[in-house]
Amino acid sequence: MQYNLLMANSDTDIQMILERNKRVELDKAWETSITRRGFIALLTYGITALLFWINDLPIPLLQALIPASAYLLSTLSLPWLKKRWIQQRK
Repeated sequence: MQYNLLMANSDTDIQMILERNKRVELDKAWETSITRRGFIALLTYGITALLFWINDLPIPLLQALIPASAYLLSTLSLPWLKKRWIQQRK
């Protein structure tokens, strides 16, 4: 009887771990996705352009490219830095 109960608990535990792993994999895929990067860059560009326009700065649409481009550049360089950081922590 106890063996069956242990097996049932083990199966449930394994299923919970597999479901958690799937969620973690999807979260990681989202964090590194081009869709997420593009959306954040567009949002950064739009908000920055709006604020520059409200403050009557010259050529706000062109100037707003600077922070959006900086964000995209940082997403390209950070994976390399993260990998190096992880290797140093091992």
